Amino acid sequence: MNLVVPIILGHSRGGDVVLLYASKYGDKIRNVINISGRFDLKKGIRLGDGYMEKVKQQGFIDAKEGKSWYRVTEESLMDRLNTDMHEACLKIDKEVKVLTIHGSDDKVVPLEDAKEFAKIIPNHKLEIVQGANHGYNKHQSQLVSTVMEFIKTVIVKNKN
Repeated sequence: MNLVVPIILGHSRGGDVVLLYASKYGDKIRNVINISGRFDLKKGIRLGDGYMEKVKQQGFIDAKEGKSWYRVTEESLMDRLNTDMHEACLKIDKEVKVLTIHGSDDKVVPLEDAKEFAKIIPNHKLEIVQGANHGYNKHQSQLVSTVMEFIKTVIVKNKN
């Protein structure tokens, strides 16, 4: 099947996933929305003290984020540490339109990460949501408005 996906969207790790997907399948993706993605994947690993040693000994570590538990394997951890978002973003086709949305008060992924994406992705727009944290808890309506505005421009562009 030769399907072209009009828009993909991801938040946090999902933001990185959609950018990586666009870098690999730019001919299939025309528009990307990266919400609070991390530029430097070597940073922000919150697995506790001695996590690398535990992962190497056991082959995995169980971690909690919020109310959810997840398992980090040695393979998935090494995959993250070896993923170069800078290099991946350089491979995104200049025809792929990328919107990065980031909260100015994000304590999980620093705003600087969003600015790094803006520096290297050619067809990129950065929207900073003032006062928003990583989950956009008190800024949901502004987040939705920003996403919808981008989607509307894509729809109008595709109609012409």
